[in-house]
Amino acid sequence: MSGSRSAGGGTPMSGNGGRRPQEPDIAAELLDAFAAVLRGELLRPGDAGYDPARELWNGMIDRHPALVARCHGDADVVAAVHFARDHGLPLAVRGGGHGVAGQALCDGGLVADLSEMTRVEVDPEGLTVRAQGGCTLGDVDRETQRHGLATPLGVVSATGIAGLTLSGGIGWLRRKYGLSCDNLVSVQMVTAEGRLIAVDEDTHADLFWAVRGGGGNFGVATVLEYRLHPVGPQVHFCHVYYPADRARDVLRACERHVAEMPGQAAPIGVLGRIPAVGDFPPETHGQLFVAVLALFPGDPEEGERALRPLREVAEPFADLSGTMPYTDAQQVLDEDFPNGRRYYWKSVNAPELGDELIEHLVVRAAASPSPDSTIDVWFQGDAMARVGEQDTAFANRGMPYLFGIEGNWDEENDTAANVAWVRDTFSDLSSYSSGGVYLNFPGFLEEGERLLHEGYGPNLERLAAVKAAHDPGNLFHHNANIRPST
Repeated sequence: MSGSRSAGGGTPMSGNGGRRPQEPDIAAELLDAFAAVLRGELLRPGDAGYDPARELWNGMIDRHPALVARCHGDADVVAAVHFARDHGLPLAVRGGGHGVAGQALCDGGLVADLSEMTRVEVDPEGLTVRAQGGCTLGDVDRETQRHGLATPLGVVSATGIAGLTLSGGIGWLRRKYGLSCDNLVSVQMVTAEGRLIAVDEDTHADLFWAVRGGGGNFGVATVLEYRLHPVGPQVHFCHVYYPADRARDVLRACERHVAEMPGQAAPIGVLGRIPAVGDFPPETHGQLFVAVLALFPGDPEEGERALRPLREVAEPFADLSGTMPYTDAQQVLDEDFPNGRRYYWKSVNAPELGDELIEHLVVRAAASPSPDSTIDVWFQGDAMARVGEQDTAFANRGMPYLFGIEGNWDEENDTAANVAWVRDTFSDLSSYSSGGVYLNFPGFLEEGERLLHEGYGPNLERLAAVKAAHDPGNLFHHNANIRPST
C-alpha cells in the first residue's frame, strides 16, 4: 500500500494444477431446470462468459467451478443455495471478488455470483443506506456522498462491501465511527435452508451478533443496511513520503496525533520502496520510504491544520496531501492494487510499538523481493475499541496496532520468493504480538484452526454454537471456516 501509481498484469497461478474439474453428476434436465428458474445466467465451462466470470482481483487464484449462477436478485440466490445443497455441490459466494484469499471461487462446485446485484438506496433523513451484496465501496460512496454522508468501509474502492463487513471492515473512519460491522443496522440473508430472512438486533439476534465479524459462515448476505454519518463532500487527506531512516520519528508523530486528537483521523504508516512514477523525483525511485496516509473526517480546513504535523516531520520525498472529494480520497490507493496482480497478505496485532520493533519493520520491508510490497502500520483504537470484545463477533478490538504484511507482485515466477517473504515477516513480527490477526488479511488460511483462534479469539466457541444452529451441515465453508459445534 503506497498510494502511488503502479502497473498490474501477469498470468494467474492455477489453483488446481490447471486441470478442469470433474463435471458434476447431475442430469442435464436438472441443470436446464435450474437455469430456467434463474433471472440471471447459469454459466458452465465452455460458455462464452464462463472464463470472465471466474476471474478474481487476485491473479494467484485460478479455480474452475462447475457452475456459476449470475444472480440478479434474492430469488436467484435462494435457488442457488437450494441447488448446491440438494445436489451436494461445494458452494462459494462471490460479492466484489476482492477477497485476498480467493474464497469467492471453488473448484468443481457452484458459485453464487452476486456481482450484478449492486442497487444502493440512501435514506438521508433516517441516516441509513441499504446496499445489495454485490456492491463495492465505490458503489456505496457514490450514492451516499450525494447527501454528504458516509459509512465506514475500507480503503480501496473496488473492494466488495459484504466480505469486508462480515469480517470486520477497517478503513479511514475506524477511529471516528468504528468498523464497518459496527455500523450495520440489519442484514438480509439467505440461510443454509434456503430461507430469506431479515437479521437485526431484535430479529435473529444471535445471527446478527455472529455476522458482525464471523465472516460468511452463516449465509449469503444479499442486502446490508448501514448507519450513515456526516462526512464530506470535501475532506483533507494527508499523503506524505519520507526516507525510511526517519521511520521512528514518523511513527511516533502518528502516535502523538492519535493521543492528542482522539476519535479523528486514523493514520496508516507504510514502509516500502518508491515506485518509478511521475509523482516522485527520479533520484528517489527505488529508495525505501516510510509514508503516512490519513483522512480527516471533519472540516477540511480543520483537517489541514490537524494533520500538518504529520507532514512536517522531516524533508519528504514527496507530499501528495490536499483537500479533495471524499470519493477521491477513497480511491487514492486503487492504482496500487490493480486486477490481476498477485497478492498474498497476512497480519499481526501488537500491543506496543517499541523502537526495536520499528527498526525491525524497516529491515523486513527492505528485504521484500518485490518493489510493490509493503508493511502497513494501522493505528487503531477510539471508536472501534469502545465496543465490547464480546458485543460483536469481531475480536482483538483493544489492540492499538495492526501490521498488514502485503506481498504484491506481477510475475508468476516470483511467487515462491514473495510468499516466503510474507510468511517469514509474519513469523518475525509474531514475536512482538500478544495474539490476534485480522481475518480479511489471512494469507490462504493455511494455519487452519490456529488462525481461527487468533482471528475470532474468545468468540469462537459462541460462533461455533451459532453455526450449529443455522448451518449444521457446514454448507458455507469457503471462508475462514467455523465448524459447527456438536
